[in-house]
Amino acid sequence: MMDNYKHKGLRKKLIELLREKGIENERVLDAINAVPRHLFMDNAFINFAYKDQAFPIGADQTISQPYTVAFQSHLLEVKGGEKVLEIGTGSGYQAAVLLELGVKVFSIERHRSLHKKSKQKLEELGYKGRFFFGDGFEGLPTFAPFDRIIITAAAPRIPEKLIEQLKVGGYLVIPLGKGESQQMLRLHKKAEGEIEEEKFGQFSFVPMLENKSFSS
Repeated sequence: MMDNYKHKGLRKKLIELLREKGIENERVLDAINAVPRHLFMDNAFINFAYKDQAFPIGADQTISQPYTVAFQSHLLEVKGGEKVLEIGTGSGYQAAVLLELGVKVFSIERHRSLHKKSKQKLEELGYKGRFFFGDGFEGLPTFAPFDRIIITAAAPRIPEKLIEQLKVGGYLVIPLGKGESQQMLRLHKKAEGEIEEEKFGQFSFVPMLENKSFSS
């Protein structure tokens, strides 16, 4: 499927809606405007691709609501060139937005089917990141430290190994909580052993799986 004038027009309407909802970061809005979200979705939902909603992508996972993607991307405060670790590749949509922001993306997905599908889709669209099948709680110590870390699933706790892999001065954005909604946090690693925490309201994510066998 192509990215045609209709899709581009629908994206512009989505950008207007995100502005109305309070997203003011023009670099983030430009990145979302550049990514053909419909190409990251199952055929059954393509006609709804530019609604500000989350939709199923298989393996009990979802493609995140565009507002949530924009909000988390804004919290990262990237300027370009940073090494960003993404926990939960999912559909690949958030990774594509980050790559449009000019960062170096390292992304982990624990569902093998989603990992294969999103990696193939991103490569087909020309997005050059590093995509791994593995456990997000472990991070990617081989490639650490990271300037930024973004978690795209509801974390039951702050993963200590990810804090260790975050560069001093860096940010970790995480939806924290086990219930139906989570508290969006931004953790600023000011020094080794010194973390400053900021809160940014309630969001709803699928859970980040822990201590379970890998899914196909």
